[in-house]
Amino acid sequence: MPRTATATVTKNKKSTAILAIILVSYFMILLDNSIIFTGLPGIQNEMGYNATDLAWVQDAYTLVFGGLLLLGARAGDLLGRRRIFIIGLAVFATASLLIGLAPNGQWLIGARALQGVGAAVVAPSSLSLLTASFAPGRERTRAVAWYGATAGIGASLGLVIGGALAHWISWRAGFFINVPIGAAMILLAPRCLPASPRSAGRFDVTGAVTATLGMGALVFGIISSADAGWLAPRTILPLGAAAVLLAVFVANEWRAGQPIMPLRLFASRERSGAYLARMLYMGAMIGFFYFTTQFLQDVLGFNPLQAGMAFFPMTVVNFAVALAIPRLTARFGNAALLAAGVAVTLAGMVCLSRLTVDSSYLAGVALPMVLLGIGQGLAFAPLTSAGIAKVTAADSGAASGLVNTSHQLGSSLGLAVLVTAAASTSTGAGGARAAMAGHVSAALTAGSVMLAFCLLASLALIVPAEIAARSARATERRTV
Repeated sequence: MPRTATATVTKNKKSTAILAIILVSYFMILLDNSIIFTGLPGIQNEMGYNATDLAWVQDAYTLVFGGLLLLGARAGDLLGRRRIFIIGLAVFATASLLIGLAPNGQWLIGARALQGVGAAVVAPSSLSLLTASFAPGRERTRAVAWYGATAGIGASLGLVIGGALAHWISWRAGFFINVPIGAAMILLAPRCLPASPRSAGRFDVTGAVTATLGMGALVFGIISSADAGWLAPRTILPLGAAAVLLAVFVANEWRAGQPIMPLRLFASRERSGAYLARMLYMGAMIGFFYFTTQFLQDVLGFNPLQAGMAFFPMTVVNFAVALAIPRLTARFGNAALLAAGVAVTLAGMVCLSRLTVDSSYLAGVALPMVLLGIGQGLAFAPLTSAGIAKVTAADSGAASGLVNTSHQLGSSLGLAVLVTAAASTSTGAGGARAAMAGHVSAALTAGSVMLAFCLLASLALIVPAEIAARSARATERRTV
């Protein structure tokens, strides 16, 4: 074989190995966003949680995950992305083991928070390693498409895997499987991933602390309103603290010499729109997974395995669309796919919001899920590309962190808002099944509103930026 051909094959094998490690690791942390949903009824019974406490099983993870993502991204820039990536995997796998062994509710929530710390390190490092390993153009477009597809597939496939494990073994098994996967990635990472040098600089500890505490107080205040009401001190005090802490955070980022969230990243309308749209999109989608799982089990009477398998139509369609994303992007561009994806997702969510106690699985749930699978498959990769568009090498870690921060904080805030919306509905007559159907309908209606705002943000901020960029490229080609 000619030397050039041999080099090409070697390069392709190495690129495939790098992409595989990044995607498997990212898939693992996203899997735990949703793998727990099918086990929620069992967790609630075993740990004695009420509805508000149960929401913290998810929020403890996503809140710490989102709050520390920017610091995790900065750590990768300063200490080396591969090194931090491996440390994050070790923390995540250890926390997964502790969750599986949890003897009580407090232990479980605490271990979920620790798991969020590990995820906050792995997620931005994985995207930074991807952008550093694949050159701009066709290679990076393909890699980012797979990264975006993983975000969608990980969420839906987690429900299938979680349902099977919860039914056949226990909800705890979904966390034990992270231990061998994490160990394998830790062993492979030093051999396959490129090393990045350490950079001079310091951590923005003030920014990390105020961002995490501010978002935590905001989520706590919103969730508390479901039980105590909006005017109760238990609600007002956290919301007031959140406003102060987040104001301090923004002021600190404006003055800091090396901020964890450089405000210059928001100078681009495209990137700002991507962060906002991703938050709104994930807020709606996490509510879809959380509440639809409960509808399937508490209203339709599915067991955990059946509830997990019920998401299979969405998973299959999502995967099929994700495979076509590189070709569709080349033909139509990111903006068109994003707008179409959000619009189709909105249509599916509106259909789901009409669920009642008499709804059937096929017409009421499965068919709207197909729309959600198509929409999610179309939307995630363009959202990821827009979030890192035109960033400099120096800001790649921070931009990657912001993409994942908007993903996780959108999940936390969105779930808090939708839990509050669900709790605001009266139980009325008709028993527990009718009450649950009413809660689910109210939550998914609020999710539809979030998606409508997501579509507006995409059309107003992201689409015009790409149209202008395409026009500029066409003018440049005509000039040449």
